Amino acid sequence: MRNDLSIVIVCKDEKGNIERVIESLEGLTDDILIYDNGSTDGTIEVLKNYPVRVHQGKWLGYGATKHQSVLLAKYDWILHLDADEALDDQLKSEILNLQLTNADIVYKLQYKSFIGDKYMRYGVWGLETHVRLFNRQKVNWDDAPVHEKLILPQEIRVEKLKGYVLHRTMKDTVEYASKMVKYAFLNADKYYNKGKRSGWVKRYVSPVFTFFRNYVFRLGFLDGWEGLLSARMTAFYTSLKYGRLYELWKMNQKK
Repeated sequence: MRNDLSIVIVCKDEKGNIERVIESLEGLTDDILIYDNGSTDGTIEVLKNYPVRVHQGKWLGYGATKHQSVLLAKYDWILHLDADEALDDQLKSEILNLQLTNADIVYKLQYKSFIGDKYMRYGVWGLETHVRLFNRQKVNWDDAPVHEKLILPQEIRVEKLKGYVLHRTMKDTVEYASKMVKYAFLNADKYYNKGKRSGWVKRYVSPVFTFFRNYVFRLGFLDGWEGLLSARMTAFYTSLKYGRLYELWKMNQKK
């Protein structure tokens, strides 16, 4: 067990997922911090069965909430996960044996994403990687309300670890559609606040291109029905995002 690494998870209403991720972390560190922002489904009660620290805080937007959660960790080295993720044994072993001595190195993790029980090898979710292990003295999240990113200084070097994060993206089409609508509206607001526009190409061409990129060029059709669903949902998200952005500008012009 490490005593130089904190694992941070931001969650809300994740009763169905939180046990999976925590159990995959057993024996990895003595500091697992759960930043809960308003669960009402029994998540807090489930967490009482595990050796974790629970901080109940406000939702500040994706980036700002993750940034704040990192500051509450015990150690400077941070492994940041979502509640619908878990580590496989190979990645857990890699992390256990890392020499976390150079704050100028961050670690990129490979992902295996699932829709229901279907492992998505291609398309939107294929070959997914993200930097999720870093030293907070050098790296932290930006304050973006959605599609947040880690701010990496120029001197930072990225290394990739073996093994996978197992990402349970959506359990069914209802959850998938709900998330796409939520993210589309949040991103439209983000773009509007940055002064970005939604022209004809964005509204009409981008959704079509997005579908063909993920379903054909990225071989999403090899994932069967779920590959088609994923490509169509991403195109729907793109259409809704730029449609809502166009609507926001029209509404503003009438004021």
